[in-house]
Amino acid sequence: MLDEPQKKTIQKAYSAFLESKKLKARSGQKQMIAEIARALGDIKTDSEGNRISDPSVTVIEAGTGTGKTVGYVLPSVVMAQAAKKRLVIATATVTLQEQVINKDLPDIILKTGLKFSYTLAKGRGRYACLSKLDRLLQEEEATASLMDMFAYDGFTLESDQSSLALYQNMLEAFAASKWEGDRDSWPDALEDQQWRTITTDHAQCSGRRCGFFKNCPFYKARADLEHADVVVANHDLVLADLALGGGAILPEPKDAIYVFDEGHHLPDKAIGHFTCQTRVKGTATWLERAGRNLQKMLSQQALPGDLGELLERLQPEFDSLVNALGHTREMLHSIAHFEPRTQFTPQGESQVAHYRFPEGVIPEELRQQAERLKAGFSKCSGMLEKVASALNDAMDGDVPGIDRWQAEQLYPEIGGMLSRMEGHFQLWLTYTMKDPEGEPPSARWLKWSENSFGEELEVFSSPILSSRTLWQTLWNPAYAVIATSATLAALGSFSRFRMRSGVPAESKCVIVPSPFLHQEAASLVVPAMLSNPKNAEEHTAELVELLPDLLNETDHPRGLLVLFSSRRQMKDVHFGMDAALQDNILLQDDYSRQELLKKHRQNIDDGKVSILFGLASLAEGIDLPGHYCEHVIIAKIPFSVPDDPVESALSEWLEAQGRNPFMEITVPDAAIRLIQACGRLLRTEQDRGRITLMDRRLVTARYGQMILNSLPPFKRVIESGSIV
Repeated sequence: MLDEPQKKTIQKAYSAFLESKKLKARSGQKQMIAEIARALGDIKTDSEGNRISDPSVTVIEAGTGTGKTVGYVLPSVVMAQAAKKRLVIATATVTLQEQVINKDLPDIILKTGLKFSYTLAKGRGRYACLSKLDRLLQEEEATASLMDMFAYDGFTLESDQSSLALYQNMLEAFAASKWEGDRDSWPDALEDQQWRTITTDHAQCSGRRCGFFKNCPFYKARADLEHADVVVANHDLVLADLALGGGAILPEPKDAIYVFDEGHHLPDKAIGHFTCQTRVKGTATWLERAGRNLQKMLSQQALPGDLGELLERLQPEFDSLVNALGHTREMLHSIAHFEPRTQFTPQGESQVAHYRFPEGVIPEELRQQAERLKAGFSKCSGMLEKVASALNDAMDGDVPGIDRWQAEQLYPEIGGMLSRMEGHFQLWLTYTMKDPEGEPPSARWLKWSENSFGEELEVFSSPILSSRTLWQTLWNPAYAVIATSATLAALGSFSRFRMRSGVPAESKCVIVPSPFLHQEAASLVVPAMLSNPKNAEEHTAELVELLPDLLNETDHPRGLLVLFSSRRQMKDVHFGMDAALQDNILLQDDYSRQELLKKHRQNIDDGKVSILFGLASLAEGIDLPGHYCEHVIIAKIPFSVPDDPVESALSEWLEAQGRNPFMEITVPDAAIRLIQACGRLLRTEQDRGRITLMDRRLVTARYGQMILNSLPPFKRVIESGSIV
């Protein structure tokens, strides 16, 4: 039960917040605070503070304007401090992360009287490795070796004078305390390849044994994490930490209360995090390169005893894997080209083919080949692990014949090899395993591509639902979890989120009311149209005919957002607009998202009409209040692309159970996306405007009526028109 002192602390903090901001309490925000406080208060613990009751998972859908951050921070902070736990807030986008850390948390501390510390958590990949920076600048030969070793499949990182000058500037700026060593605080834009060369991962990092450990940007930042009451991270970092068992970077799950803001992304993020893939040709090229580097390493600095012998024995193992990959490539090439289910699609100048194995079942011949590859990568991983362990000991001065400096130089290369080997082992392991009876199968598929640089075969494996993964890593081990978003329910039900995320059956799922008076603030218009959106050509032609009148309906400077489900239709419609309208249109493909929104706001501020033409990424996570967006035009109901291998495998599995994937997956997913798109219009309680959906299926199809009824209660204007 929620103790009275905690209840009073939360109430006092909320009253102080409202009074200082001169706000009235919002019913949805109050309900959110109460639900979270009650759920955290119901947790039963043993004498050491460990949860002994059922998993505590609370799912809350709270629409735009509810004030979600205040709604979850106030009760979570108070209850976490009372239980001697720490709060981990995870967001899906950088924009929200920056808002929470730079605006919301400081404001809450200032206005509520609550006292807590907070910090931002980022993964290793956002920090420079001083050891690599130093090595890159030592000598050209070492630079070439390092870049060659850590090149990604299919291309080589180039060493040039401008990059070396950049790295020198970075080292000097760090030494002068003018740079903290993270990518986000470097003043200039950085190419991904330039940054990858100087960052590291868990496998390559020698930790406390590194000569640069005391000044390491990552470990200095990590020290702050150990003392902060609240840690702000992103979904990917939390999932990566949980995959390592929890507590590798963030607090231990049993000692953490997790809040996943933008929680509707969590299931897909979890699936993506546990997807395996490999490039067959690229992997063979890497193995050949790694073998040459091993030989070069041994010729330059002979290693003593078993260590040198292990490295000598690796070369023929690499050669064996290269040969096995050659046979695998021929086998996969035949499948990718001659199976009837293969789908060929041109992509620019490239030819691409996809083949998904039905029900995830691998042909016996390929499964046997996967067994050979699995065994080969496993053997190499074991040998490299022994080498890495010996180098670790050498950095402590425990291996005769290898000095600490030499071990420090070799460890990142061996650790990088080991990490890659383990990744390939995991992929081929999934191609040898049978899926558990009665459980959702894995999706397994191939992608073949050919362009001017040659051809490549990629092999993929992915879970189709994240339920088991999230149960094992999050729902069960965590002290408590709260998932919140403006879009968690679909068609008025949480069934979709429950299926995809696997939240425990006893989890409480609630929808709290939005403060917006939707019927007074906005109208939803479905125009009279003749075309069926399934016929892309006819639908595009009618959009070109009708859009000019919609876009010119203005008597003052304002912003409009036009959302498309396909890039081709967006470009075709843009091409069909007259020159005068084109001058007012900002096309998403022409700018980065940040620059696009900056130009749009500037146009409105300058007294102009500004029209954004965008795709799905503009239907979520952008904030354009007031005149910046007064009319949202949606080309059609945003159904997902039907050729996604993971979604196709999920549909196939549901069909095998006699279920209807269109009604269980396709329609609810489209409803979620449409709600997100409509959510771009009303960002504050003062906003007013209109949404126009250019798709008559919303009112003519049975599923369309279901989607329509799940939307916020805007004033509806259904123009009379033909049934499509």
